[in-house]
Amino acid sequence: MNSSMRRIIVGATFFGLTCVVAVTGYMIAGWQFLDAIYMVVITVFGVGYGEAKPLDHPNLKIFTMAVIIAGCSSGIYFVGGFVQMLAEGEINRVLGTRRMSKGIEQLSGHTLICGYGRVGQMLASDLAAANQQFVIIDSSESRIGEAQAMGYLTLLGNASEERTLEAAGILRARVMAAVLSDDTSNVFVTLTARDLNPTIQIIARAESPSTEKKLIRSGANRVVLPALIGATKIAHMIVRPSAEDMLLEATGNAHLNEELRHIGLELTEIELKPESPLVGQKVGNVEVSGQGGFVVVAIKRRDGTVVRAPDPSEDLAAGDTFVILGHDKALPDLMRRAKPRTTNYRGVRV
Repeated sequence: MNSSMRRIIVGATFFGLTCVVAVTGYMIAGWQFLDAIYMVVITVFGVGYGEAKPLDHPNLKIFTMAVIIAGCSSGIYFVGGFVQMLAEGEINRVLGTRRMSKGIEQLSGHTLICGYGRVGQMLASDLAAANQQFVIIDSSESRIGEAQAMGYLTLLGNASEERTLEAAGILRARVMAAVLSDDTSNVFVTLTARDLNPTIQIIARAESPSTEKKLIRSGANRVVLPALIGATKIAHMIVRPSAEDMLLEATGNAHLNEELRHIGLELTEIELKPESPLVGQKVGNVEVSGQGGFVVVAIKRRDGTVVRAPDPSEDLAAGDTFVILGHDKALPDLMRRAKPRTTNYRGVRV
């Protein structure tokens, strides 16, 4: 418990006890209950409007003086606790803002996260896990409070304003992520940031595909469409479930396949039909025929069992699904080779 709250509790307790003792003392002296309360109120609060009864006994006068001293002292102590609490809150806020500004001033090569909504929160969490330095900019006090509770460096303000970005250290920053929920706001933030720092890497979020070109023209280096990524992810899980399951189980990283595409690789799967030319062939022969363009990562047998890192002597059977990792240019040829043979009967292709 902090000192201000302790003062409030002690002051209120002592003030209450003073009032109870004072009322009891006056009633012992023969006063009525209402007269006793009236006397305590005008005495403790220093009104002195007029006694309910004459204080004709020395002991009663001494008792009244004690009530005045105790009541005023406890009241002042109680009010002082409130004042201290308000002052400490304001001082802590000012000091916290100063510490935050000083921390931002010491950063260099950091990332600016404009917007602490759903995407901003996940981005901040990932960057923190990777020990990356970043500053969160948001115009909502509640969201800034949430970010501060996580221990992040924050700045309250509009990210589309130059002074806000300058205070966040955009001239020293390496990357800026415009992840506000509104596409128009992300365009304005991108324009302002590019004007202030022509060399900064800007990654912008877009909800509408039509906004992508606008963000690129505004100065964004890359544009991410969360809805499109989500749809592609779902389609991948529907079309190639075995490859996705293998990816998740083997690495625990659902985004690895997306990252592989950036370097020209792809993790995919091929199901062998009974008429496929690859049925009966060995894994090693299939990999050799690809001239190093791909490698068989696993085989999912017809009964559901999975053979990871299969031996080159492993046979491929009808109904098997083998998961392969290869160059995106080599995979189409392998998929064509795995298709069932076609036979012509009197001009009819079957």
